[in-house]
Amino acid sequence: MIELRGIHKAFGENRVLQGVDLDIPRGESLVVIGGSGTGKSVMLKCILGLVAPDAGVITVDGQEAGKGDRDAFLARFGMLFQGGALFDSLHVWENVAFRLLRGTLKRPREEAREIAIDKLRRVGLKPQVADLYPAELSGGMQKRVGLARAIAAEPEIIFFDEPTTGLDPIMAGVINDLIREIVVEMGATAMTITHDMTSVRAIADKVAMLHDGVIQWTGPVAELDTSGDPYVDQFVHGRAEGPIEAVR
Repeated sequence: MIELRGIHKAFGENRVLQGVDLDIPRGESLVVIGGSGTGKSVMLKCILGLVAPDAGVITVDGQEAGKGDRDAFLARFGMLFQGGALFDSLHVWENVAFRLLRGTLKRPREEAREIAIDKLRRVGLKPQVADLYPAELSGGMQKRVGLARAIAAEPEIIFFDEPTTGLDPIMAGVINDLIREIVVEMGATAMTITHDMTSVRAIADKVAMLHDGVIQWTGPVAELDTSGDPYVDQFVHGRAEGPIEAVR
């Protein structure tokens, strides 16, 4: 579904991506791991066209990204942002239905509200939550609302950016389970960025390790502990010693 070939991106002297090659198969869940500042979010932004790569080609379903109708291209994606990124001046249901209230996906307001309430139910939130504001919700509830918004327009591809950041272990487990269930249920292609190895094992079909601007290793999640790759081994087990230098 998504192919990256020779992707380079630099910001001044900072060469973030230095020839990334990556395949994300249709209907599979890929998790990208790597240290902070290694370019995981930049890679995601390149796919979405929020950042233009300096070199290389990205294709989505065989079509080169950035070519053709931009709105139609973005309509294929859903996104769960790291910080929730809810609009504090909108009701919860308006946040969930944000894309359904405007643009190419616009629906009548009542229909959009019904869809939003249905998606809220799907992530375990009661209909009465719909008319609250984000500030009235706990962090875990806000994350669920963000997940409901990500799936509201039935996207083919969903990106999850650090989906469990700031959550306690129990709520993180709930979000991981929801993500896995929804991705399988929708048959969506998923890409997740996370540092949380519990999330990796719960969400992933395949894992890719990004370090020094390139994909160091990729393989099934079942092979994560026996990859034989020193970068993966150090990261997965949280060792201070290894090829990845800890910032001191």
